[in-house]
Amino acid sequence: MIGTGAMPPVVVVFPDCFTRLGGNQYIDSAATGAWETFLIREMLPLVERSFGCGGDGRRGVFGKSSGGYGSLVHALRHGGTVWAAAASHSGDVGFEFLYHLGEFAGALRHLADHGMSIETFIRKFEAGPKAKDADWHTIMILAQSATFDPAPEAFYGVRLPVDMQTCELIEERWANWLRWDPLRMVDEERHQKALRGMKCLYVDCGDIDQYNMVYGSRILHRKLAAAGITHVYEEFHDNHSSVDYRMDISLPLLAKALS
Repeated sequence: MIGTGAMPPVVVVFPDCFTRLGGNQYIDSAATGAWETFLIREMLPLVERSFGCGGDGRRGVFGKSSGGYGSLVHALRHGGTVWAAAASHSGDVGFEFLYHLGEFAGALRHLADHGMSIETFIRKFEAGPKAKDADWHTIMILAQSATFDPAPEAFYGVRLPVDMQTCELIEERWANWLRWDPLRMVDEERHQKALRGMKCLYVDCGDIDQYNMVYGSRILHRKLAAAGITHVYEEFHDNHSSVDYRMDISLPLLAKALS
């Protein structure tokens, strides 16, 4: 895209944010690490000092799925100060649709083959040699549990926000998750103020996203519009998988806004 003139030259940084549990939501956690702090206070200064780029008003953040979620949350928390533009592709939005109605029950069903023990499952997962699709989905949910509701006393800091036998929500744990849901965060004036300081905010999602993220994305779009926050929202006919081609749309928008 740079070569064809579709977007101006940019410096693009891909930090390695994998954890022992695999995934990352790019916020600080007592279990998985202080990733938000690392990205803003360590990674950005190093990159800008090394490559002579960025600076106030010239930083953008983008990602897909968990990366899209991270982009959204960083925009909500640091828009107009650290980040001037953000793009979220199929980011985690609307936790009830995504987790409560979808993923928790699947994780419990898979843990049944491991004595309902999170530690037993994780140790077997780490031992390999080959993980199944259900293994990956379960480790993803456990990683997110350690991020949104860390329990340092538990194995790897992981505890689920549901009863292990009935899948009923444990309200105080689930509340810890919900405070990180962009649908809740966007209702707060301080986060709306951050978004109003952005030069560009882009959100998209496939209209048949198999993780139900399109429903939360539609609500987010409605809330942003009601608050008068300038943004671009797009839906496309596809699911959650292999949609990196959508960056052909978002990255030129970010680069042009930042230049």
